[in-house]
Amino acid sequence: MSVTITASDVNKLRQQTGAGMMDCRAALQETNGDFEAAIDFLRKKGQKVADKRSDRDAKEGVVIASTTADHKTGIVINLTSETDFVAKNEDFIKLAFSFSNAAIQNNCQSLEELKNTMIDNVTISDKLLETVAKIGEKIDITRFERIQAESVVAYNHAGYRVAVLVGMNQAHNEGIEACGKDVAMQIAAMNPVAVDPASVPETTVAREKDIILEQMKADPKMAGKPEEMLNKIVEGKINAFFKENTLLAQPFVKDGGKTVAEYLKSIHADLTVTAFNRLNIG
Repeated sequence: MSVTITASDVNKLRQQTGAGMMDCRAALQETNGDFEAAIDFLRKKGQKVADKRSDRDAKEGVVIASTTADHKTGIVINLTSETDFVAKNEDFIKLAFSFSNAAIQNNCQSLEELKNTMIDNVTISDKLLETVAKIGEKIDITRFERIQAESVVAYNHAGYRVAVLVGMNQAHNEGIEACGKDVAMQIAAMNPVAVDPASVPETTVAREKDIILEQMKADPKMAGKPEEMLNKIVEGKINAFFKENTLLAQPFVKDGGKTVAEYLKSIHADLTVTAFNRLNIG
């Protein structure tokens, strides 16, 4: 059964990828309206598209990252709204911080547990309903992420549209805090998919290899090339993908002459990132 592709769908894909309107319409028609599959379709056809992963497809609202006093645990939440007008309201931002503080103070393990937590003598679920009735716009906590490490640093970008948690393998101090902020800003700006190549999900690697192979099949210059050569090209492109998209291998934004891993080692020989979480709006 075919899906009707609207002008709004085409425009959304165009904004996500930067590809032309006709190419976006064709991609959506080919993939029956599946946006992620349409992005892959465009890439396989050789389109240069912006890397807008699904974690960026969010409503309006704010994201807030915070840590426990001992910096061993970090939690980041997304409080969504229907409009940017509400998201920028000071009371809405204060509400998001109250939910974030409740998550930290009650050591919440999940989104469900957070929504059942008491605040102002009601559950957060009921507080959300009260606020919806008050402002006449649907709001909700839609995402909740949590990490634990020897040291967790939280970073909230201006406007609360990007929030990052960084877990590191050494006990917290002022130096680790400053270093963690630098790495968090790197994550906010460069949006890596994982800490290192070993952490990249197998499904992501398989997806990239599939795209590379389809691109090669469509390239007349690749016709008749030995399979061994093609495999080497694929591996080379995958390694380039890891360098560009895994945190420790990325060039450090504050000093392009170093990778993030090298920057960490300049702080302490054994310092590294063990985990991170990044949420954003828009």
